Amino acid sequence: MHKQAREAFNNSFTEKGYEKFVESLNTPFPGQLDFRVAETPVFVPKKLKEKIIHASDDIISTLISPDFRSKTDRAVPSNQYVPGENAHSSFLAIDYAICRNAAGELVPQLIELQGFPSIFGYQALLSETFRKFFDVQGNFEYLFGATSLDEYVSKLKALILGGEQPEHVILLEIFPEKQKTRIDFAVTEQMLGIKAVCYTKLIREGRLLFYEKDGRKIQVTRIYNRLIFDDLFNYPDLQTSYHFTDDVDVQWVGHPNWFFRISKFAMPFLKGEFIPETRFLSDYRDEFPADLQNYVLKPLFSFAGSGVQLHLTKADLEAIPDPENYILQRKVAYEPVIQAPDGLVKCEIRMMYGWPDNAEKPELLISLSRLSRGEMIGVRYNKDFTWVGGSASFFEH
Repeated sequence: MHKQAREAFNNSFTEKGYEKFVESLNTPFPGQLDFRVAETPVFVPKKLKEKIIHASDDIISTLISPDFRSKTDRAVPSNQYVPGENAHSSFLAIDYAICRNAAGELVPQLIELQGFPSIFGYQALLSETFRKFFDVQGNFEYLFGATSLDEYVSKLKALILGGEQPEHVILLEIFPEKQKTRIDFAVTEQMLGIKAVCYTKLIREGRLLFYEKDGRKIQVTRIYNRLIFDDLFNYPDLQTSYHFTDDVDVQWVGHPNWFFRISKFAMPFLKGEFIPETRFLSDYRDEFPADLQNYVLKPLFSFAGSGVQLHLTKADLEAIPDPENYILQRKVAYEPVIQAPDGLVKCEIRMMYGWPDNAEKPELLISLSRLSRGEMIGVRYNKDFTWVGGSASFFEH
């Protein structure tokens, strides 16, 4: 997207260099990297960066409005409500497609948002590694609100540990060793000193939680939550001491309820130049848009792209028995903007925020990008391609 930065990078790129780059991610964490790393980061020019930050500020103004919680109470399914909810989310991730407007300018268009942590540890490692192996110009940075990796890690420690000793703080997942993002768990442990603990390994005694480490039983006082109910429901026969909806004496960093509140459910409440028209399907009352080919249907309570329908008919919409649980969103046209050796590639950028309990609003910390040549961004749409996959973003300053 930035001509000079792109040319400098592409001129420094070699396949052998890329192999060494990926190997350097693998070596400290053998067997942990379970997704494709794109050959290039995204270089975001200053004007586009300003638009992305402006779009995010508009979104945040809605999330911090006094009535946001009451508007999103229905978002939390009654059988998935977890006690002990914080006043606001501890994390925010906002995904934008990079598009081109009628004037020919590059613009962000909101795709989705999450009140849930992303891969904060791995993204810092990935960005630092890109800089070691390839030509990333000095006037491009991957961090926000921090001038060094050490300062960034200090911010993560303050947010996630909250002053607790690391062994009393856990990263909670279901079978973390099987998760696609497990490299982030390993990097997070190295950075913060906290272990990924499986949901099945927690021991509940009254309102207290414990886990075992080196033959010792250690109390959990704070949970960095990476577990979602969708994953838990894949194991209906689990016999566990602790259940996700139990009322326990812990502090949550990333409370499970905010995963639902700040999600596709929030999108109909958002307005702005960079936010595609989005409404609950139930709001149409059978007066659907005439140009349905320009809309995408998304189920509210399904995640990771599951259930998304790109090609719609009026009959499809009329057949849905619970339209209040779907949104209809105007499609956006991803602009292929990343110059690969064999053509142009589309991209999506996720802005990643931390939000301490005592902070008025979230703070932008870092980002990630995903490159695609397929119909949708995602692994299954990009098999057998190169210059696609997960990557970093460097922003011109």
